[in-house]
Order: sequence, then structure tokens, then C-alpha cells
Amino acid sequence: MSFTQLGLADTHSHTLSELGHTQPTNIQRQAIPAILAGEDIIAAAPTGTGKTAAFSLPILQQLTGAKARPKYIRALIICPTRELACQLEDNIKAYGKGLGLRTAAAYGGVDTEPQKQTLIEGVDILIATPGRLLDLSNQRAVRFDELQTLVLDEADRMLNMGFIDEIKRLLERLPEARQNLLFTATMGNSIRQLAKDFMWQPREISASPKHKAAATIEQWLVTVDKDQKSALLSQLIKEQQWQQALIFIRTKHGAAKLVSQLAKRGIEADSIHGDRSQAMRSKVLAAFKAGEFKYLVATDVAARGLDIEQLPQVVNYDLPFITDEYIHRIGRTGRAGSVGEAISLVSKDDFKHLCAIESRLGHIIERREVAGFAPKKVVPVSILNYVPKNQRGDKAASPKPESKRPGKPKGKRPANKDNKKPAKNPSNKQTGPWPQKPTKPAAKPFNPWSKD
Repeated sequence: MSFTQLGLADTHSHTLSELGHTQPTNIQRQAIPAILAGEDIIAAAPTGTGKTAAFSLPILQQLTGAKARPKYIRALIICPTRELACQLEDNIKAYGKGLGLRTAAAYGGVDTEPQKQTLIEGVDILIATPGRLLDLSNQRAVRFDELQTLVLDEADRMLNMGFIDEIKRLLERLPEARQNLLFTATMGNSIRQLAKDFMWQPREISASPKHKAAATIEQWLVTVDKDQKSALLSQLIKEQQWQQALIFIRTKHGAAKLVSQLAKRGIEADSIHGDRSQAMRSKVLAAFKAGEFKYLVATDVAARGLDIEQLPQVVNYDLPFITDEYIHRIGRTGRAGSVGEAISLVSKDDFKHLCAIESRLGHIIERREVAGFAPKKVVPVSILNYVPKNQRGDKAASPKPESKRPGKPKGKRPANKDNKKPAKNPSNKQTGPWPQKPTKPAAKPFNPWSKD
């Protein structure tokens, strides 16, 4: 099947051919005709399956022939991160080459004035992160009255990052008469609930089985003690002669430390994380893509939004806390049908996260040994049907054990006819069903002449 058979104009097919896209992917075959027909859709597809083209190509075709007025936008794409916004802007500009449509991105971490100036000139397709878009809207730098199409890209990621309130506030400001498109890497109840809030009878599309990584990615892991991970990573890089690798780590401090440890072993690397400015992150990423250095250490800020052609290796230096993030991380390799490799360094304290990931994948990840790095703290055999404690039904159903300590008998106190509190009894006489503490006898006054 060709792109023209999906309903796209010949100009798009020619542009796609120049970009090396000859056959539509699964998600593109399902989504493009539905979007061109004006339907609302919810589409689930793993990263690297061509979903950006799936929604941007029909939008470009729908917008061709007119231009946005100053401060107005005609299509809006909301995404979770600055990196993804920049990537979408580049891709859509490439897809829309020669159509005369204006595409722009708005995101935080940089000055708002250039973005406001761009909007004054009119933008047909705006890609924005939720926080910056709200800021621009509050400053009346952007108007939504002529909006035709709304896209929520990486919707599951936005929910995980806590953007639900910002998204709801933005939805209240948009015109009701619009087409809604929601794209997500994973489909869950929270996504469906969000869709119910702003969509009308959407068509649900799935490009692959739920929570599966691309079949072109070879996954394996090495068990190792936590304090030996950097040494093991260095040895893997040198022995296997990795030409380029994206290395994921949990914390900003850990990213900087790992870059320093690799440098001491003669391996040049750099890092991107939340503490680095947007300008610096963009510069580092551009240098990595250009091959100026081979190894990039990143926190999950870059888990989605990095589109690196033919990236051969992704390394999970730390396993992610959220199981779906594993799929998003390794989705940076093995893209568009190419072969990739995902390696995880797993210590004993990663075990429960490993079990959760393997349960989500539906299979055990292959374990390999590296001489000299056998862990002292052995990582147990994986449990495929692992269920986190907070999701186990038997915990809530099981009764609490009775306390062995004696306590007051259950039940109400005997009713008082006068509806008053019983008066205090200074004597030792018991006045109720509860045993009373005996009062100590008053001490005798001291008599120096007494024989006692």
C-alpha cells in the first residue's frame, strides 16, 4: 500500500519518498484515513513506529490552502517535554516542505519573547508543552478561536509527569468544534478517562499488542553489584566496541558522576538532565547526533523526544521505577524497522523493578555473565507474575490479627439516667463494670515521740 492510497496528495508522497519513507507503517495505515475523514481517534503505538507522520501528514493536508492570522493558530500539538517539541517541529517542517505553512514550537526554559513574536506573525501548527502554553495564553499571546485540530502526543507521559490539571485548564479554553487526536505509547484506564472528558465517540486504534517493545530490539541484562556498575559499563563499551550508546540513569547527580567516572577510564561522554539549561541540552544533543562524542548519559527527561537515526545501543544503567518507562527508553533504538540492542545493568535492589518490567513485557529478559563482575549480592531468579504489594488483592481482604494485649471490654458504658457523667468516687469502692485502681492510704503524720 502507498501513501497515496491512504488519501494523501501526491505532493506528500513525493516529499516522503525524498525522506526515505516508501511504505506506510501499521499506525499510519490505520490513522491517516480516519483523520482525513474528520474522526476523533485514540491511537496506541510504541515509540519509533511512525506516529508523528501518522497525525502530522493529514493535518498538513487539511490546512493547505489558507494561512493563520496574527496570534491565531489552526492546529495545536501538546507534548510533555522540550526535546519532543523540538523533534516534532523539525519533523513537521520536513513533512510540510513547500506547502507554505508555518510551524513553531513553544516550551519552557527559554525566553518567551521570541516565541510571542513568532505567534504575532501567525502560526498554522503550534507544538507546545502544557506549562508554556498556559503562560502564553494567560499573556494573550495566542488565541484559540480558529483552532481546527488538537493533538495530545505522548498523553500517557504527560499524565505520569503530573500535567493533568494544566491539560484540563487548556481544554476549557479551546473551541468545542474541533477534531481531537490522542496518541499514546501505552493504553490504560487513565488515558481512556481523559479521552472521555473531551472526545466524542473516538475511534480506538492500536498499532501493536499492549505494552510490548519492538520486535527488532534485542534485550539482555547483566547482574552486578551497584558499586561495580560504572566499571562494568566501561568494560562493555571497550570490549564490545560500541560506536554510540544512550545511557539512562535515574538522577541528575548520578548522571554527572557517571560522566566523570567514564572520563577517568578514557571514555568521553556528556549528559543531559533537568539542571542543564535548554540551550546547553540542545547543544549537547546536537553534538551527540553529529558524532562529536559517542556516549550520552540522560535522565528520563530524554526518554521520549530523542530521535537518533540508527542508534545501536540503549543502556539502562538504573532500571526505571515506572515499568512503562522501560519500553519508552529502549524505544530509542530499533526504530523504523532497524535492529537495536537494549542492555540493563541490574543489582539486587533493582529486583522488584526487574520483575515488574518482565511481567509487563510478558517474558523473562535474557541474563548474560561478564567475567569478573559476578555480584556478591546475588539477584534472585525472576518472578514473571510479580505483583506490587500495593496492587495485591489478598492484602486488603485478609483480616487484621487480633491484638494479644488485654484491653477494655467492647461496648458502651451503662446508661446514666440523669445523662450526666458519673461523679468521681474518692473511696476504693468499685462503681462500674471496670476494675478501679485502689487508692493509696493517706500517710500518717510524723510523731517523733511515737514508739512505732
